[in-house]
Amino acid sequence: MSLIVQKFGGTSVKDAQRIRKVASIVTEKYRAGNDVVAVVSAQGDTTDNLIAKAAEITDNPTKREMDMLLSSGEQISASLLAMCLQHMGYPAISLTGWQAGFLTSSAHTSARIRRVMPDRIRKELDQKKIVVVCGFQGISRYDDITTLGRGGSDTSAVAIAAAMHADLCQIYTDVEGVFTADPRYVHGARKLSEISYDEMLELATLGAQVLNNRSVEMAKKYNIELEVLSSYHSVPGTIVKEKVRMEKMLISGVAKDTDVARLSIQCVPDRPGTVFKLFSKLASKNINVDVILQSVGRGGTKDIAFTVARDKGELALKICERFSELIGAGEVDYDDNIAKVSIVGAGMESHAGVAAKMFEALYNRQINIRMISTSEIKVSVIIDKGDADRAVSAIHDMFFPEED
Repeated sequence: MSLIVQKFGGTSVKDAQRIRKVASIVTEKYRAGNDVVAVVSAQGDTTDNLIAKAAEITDNPTKREMDMLLSSGEQISASLLAMCLQHMGYPAISLTGWQAGFLTSSAHTSARIRRVMPDRIRKELDQKKIVVVCGFQGISRYDDITTLGRGGSDTSAVAIAAAMHADLCQIYTDVEGVFTADPRYVHGARKLSEISYDEMLELATLGAQVLNNRSVEMAKKYNIELEVLSSYHSVPGTIVKEKVRMEKMLISGVAKDTDVARLSIQCVPDRPGTVFKLFSKLASKNINVDVILQSVGRGGTKDIAFTVARDKGELALKICERFSELIGAGEVDYDDNIAKVSIVGAGMESHAGVAAKMFEALYNRQINIRMISTSEIKVSVIIDKGDADRAVSAIHDMFFPEED
């Protein structure tokens, strides 16, 4: 007998028909003699609809009350799935995040999991019940409901798998696994049979929406093998694990992120500590800086450009403008009509010319590169947003030509 944790996203439980399909997937594992914990997200667009309801009341709701509101979405999904399982004749119970033992930080709407104490889950499993857990939520030290941010249900599932030493953690979604590019937009995108934690983490961070990056970080930390597969079609998915086959393809995937903003500060005084002071101010406001470009200092000054998440763009702009005025720098430029396109692959470490091949693909489509960032297994470029889809297709065609 094994312990299996299964997570089902919003599209997988969007209506009664889909919930019945999820119930059949859960009960298949249960009938085989396994203990099963199902973690669910809110149905379809429920979270967005709840946010819209809050906006009808106030333009500035407190984050605590938003957590109270948003956590209700997962409770609807969990209770409906438990009802469906019971209607089918199976013993089942739904648990909120706090009933399931999720203790989190107090950062409302973006809490971090501090600890999982799954005593209630174990008790219900010992009674041979299927346990349905609300993902995305927990409780703080002050007994306040908290939520984990977008994609938090993935993290909830992996956290349960880690805390209970599960034998398998399956992430069910609306695609059949991890692909070399988004199959909805890129013709010829190929499904990967397996991918390493590091590659998946890069893809998740760079815009691939199959898995939440925090869930991949946790899976790597606790060595939880993940399987990403479809709740629509019964086909093998993609295994995410530490080590993959010896002979790997050059890259594992192409990703795009259009939620990016670029800022540049001209004529920054070229003296020690200037860059530190700027980025420490941004960090103090929880603004993560990604691609950074600094010009060679001339005439006692230099230009600094960098990217941030678009929803942090306006705040970052205000900080940069105040900073520029304080140190006597020049104009601050802001542009959110950009996109980040990236390639990821462990094969880059042992193969020369990968970046050149990517740049060639963009040149062939006359797509201009504005910034570049690299690591051992990643190359990212900043381009105009209008070129993003063409860029992804061009790069994918270069590295994954159609087979005869």
